[in-house]
Amino acid sequence: MVAYLSYPPDAITNLYYSTTTNKNHPILPSPSSSSRRRRRRFDSREALFLIRECNSFKQLKQIHAQVLRNGLLHHHSNNQLLLTQMLLRLCPSTASSQSNHFNHPDYATSLLLSTPTTNPTAFNWNLVIRSHTVNHNGTTVSPYRALLLYSLMIQRSVPHDHFTFPFVIKACTLVGSSLALGKAIHARALINGFYADTFVQNTLMDMYFKHGDSVSGRMVFDKMTDRTVVSWTTMLVGLVDAEAIEDARGVFDRMPERNVVSWTAMISGYARNGQPREAFRLYRCMVDDRVRPNEYTLVNLLVACTEMGSLEMGSSIHDLALKKGFGLGVFLGTALIDMYSKCGSLEDARKVFYEMPRRSLATWNSMITSLGVHGQGYEALSLFKTMEKEAATDNTIQPDAITFVGVLCACLQEGLVGEGCRYFRYMRDRYGITPIVDHYVCMVALLSQAGMLNEAYQLATIMPAKPNSHVWEALLRAVRAYGNVDLEQVVSKHIEDAEPTRDDTILYDKSHLLNRDSSFKWEVG
Repeated sequence: MVAYLSYPPDAITNLYYSTTTNKNHPILPSPSSSSRRRRRRFDSREALFLIRECNSFKQLKQIHAQVLRNGLLHHHSNNQLLLTQMLLRLCPSTASSQSNHFNHPDYATSLLLSTPTTNPTAFNWNLVIRSHTVNHNGTTVSPYRALLLYSLMIQRSVPHDHFTFPFVIKACTLVGSSLALGKAIHARALINGFYADTFVQNTLMDMYFKHGDSVSGRMVFDKMTDRTVVSWTTMLVGLVDAEAIEDARGVFDRMPERNVVSWTAMISGYARNGQPREAFRLYRCMVDDRVRPNEYTLVNLLVACTEMGSLEMGSSIHDLALKKGFGLGVFLGTALIDMYSKCGSLEDARKVFYEMPRRSLATWNSMITSLGVHGQGYEALSLFKTMEKEAATDNTIQPDAITFVGVLCACLQEGLVGEGCRYFRYMRDRYGITPIVDHYVCMVALLSQAGMLNEAYQLATIMPAKPNSHVWEALLRAVRAYGNVDLEQVVSKHIEDAEPTRDDTILYDKSHLLNRDSSFKWEVG
């Protein structure tokens, strides 16, 4: 670091941009003597300065090419410093440093693995492993690559430190079926003497809870000797996610220190588990404790308002958000659309939607579904076409299965049998979406409503999964309306044999829209 900080910036800059029009600069040779004068060798000081000052990924690759051409990565006295500086530009170390980095974890991986080192450092490996587990500006998270890198790290006998395990454990957390691997990493942390590290324990607890192993998560917490506010909050969120609300409140009450995340986690637990009034009581305690709410706090209060069906309270939370200076971001905006729609004010939902400066996939889905549910089928279909146009330039809002539930619901509301059948095929042919139960419920209801009972029955019988009672009940209502006694008996038998279901499909509950995009989120590490 000292080498390039002490190097004259002007000399380096002018040497690098030797093709500029400033021919009279004293550092540069005159045009008449340039062909006769030998050019100075590109060295590590120059490389370090340029790596630090470059402002594009293309420039960094050019500098890397010069480094390779001059064999600088083979000089063991400075190759670690050069490698570290390049990796730092390729892999953001913190959220606040994103603007100074180029977010190319794959290139960073190639650079790390291809650079010969006699004494590899854990810092460089940790940096690249972490880059595969953190989403920066839309980059794809690739936890499998992080785990493969860790395997190579072991094979190459690279020493671990107390940061290595949290990054690897987080990769296990992101891979849904890797609980066994996570336990193996847990064992390795014990063997290497890092288990007592609070950061390691926090990420282990988070991993166990997110894989549904609340028993192991609690055991990690109980054995901790040094608990931080992150430790307590991770335990609290894990219990809330496991719907152990009473246990979560016990942890909340015992917390020696609470922050806005802790308060919001507990409010979320009450709001999403049928106790909306308790959520508001806790919010009042939060205000009395002089803790300022954040966007997620307000989102969960809106969920509580929706649960109570209180448009008045929902509007007051909207006013509070404006008063506190919260803009209509995708989380808050989507929650407001959902609340207004479920509380009966489609007009307010529309207003929020069109005032939002940016809309996520969940935002579009919420508005399309709201329009369909409120009988505005044609408007919902028109909005879907608008969404497709915007999706052509924004890959983050590509229609998904939930989008087409709203579209088919709109067709059902307007009795558009032909359009419904077309969209049912279109979602498979255009987007590769496999129909889910809710799509079949819509289609069976749509065909039945049009009197196409045999077609509806055939569709129900060819479903890839066994139809649940919602599908058969949709058909039964139409069969009775049309007085088809024979088919009524057949369908009734199917309902008796079908597994009992709760009204938790998308058609009956749009809370999935919030769970996907606007819910309380907690990440460790």
